[in-house]
Amino acid sequence: MSESTAGPAPVMSNKGWINLVHRIASGDSDALSDFYDEANRYVHAIAMRILRDPEEAEEITLDVFQQVWRLAGSYNAERCAVSSWLAMMARSRALDRWRSIQSRRRLLVPEPVQEFDSISPEAGPEAAMAAGQRQSRLSGAMALLPEEQRQMIALAFWEGLSHSEVAARTGVPLGTVKTRIRLGMLKLKEELDHAGN
Repeated sequence: MSESTAGPAPVMSNKGWINLVHRIASGDSDALSDFYDEANRYVHAIAMRILRDPEEAEEITLDVFQQVWRLAGSYNAERCAVSSWLAMMARSRALDRWRSIQSRRRLLVPEPVQEFDSISPEAGPEAAMAAGQRQSRLSGAMALLPEEQRQMIALAFWEGLSHSEVAARTGVPLGTVKTRIRLGMLKLKEELDHAGN
């Protein structure tokens, strides 16, 4: 999908979407289902443009419609069109997810395994010691994870596999793969934060 593509134009008129949002605000779950059918491709395209990952974009799309269910009562048609309201939620959640993904990747990018004599002389012994300490903390934190979480994280971050590819490689259901990676990441962050104090 090209960078300039904002997503397919909404199928229903703004007036029709406003009616659905008002019905959702009154607790009409059928209206939410109809609204999802009408607008999910629009939301997915916005999330996809930011995340470039179909699975992540699909999760964001579901998150946005859960948010619609919670916030429909606060929608004000005088302030913006429904499509703009949806787009703001989709962009906000997709950007939050993108930052979270980048943060996890930075946390787990392994330091190259280096001997002290292979570090540039300009770096000095302090840099060599700091690199060694970071690698040691990360290795120690990984060792504390359950084997199944450690395996999933290694495949996803060290080998760069998508969640679907990890599921295919291991034969573990996709939902389980995502859960194990999330739990492992939380545990890793907790251990690294503790080690850094």
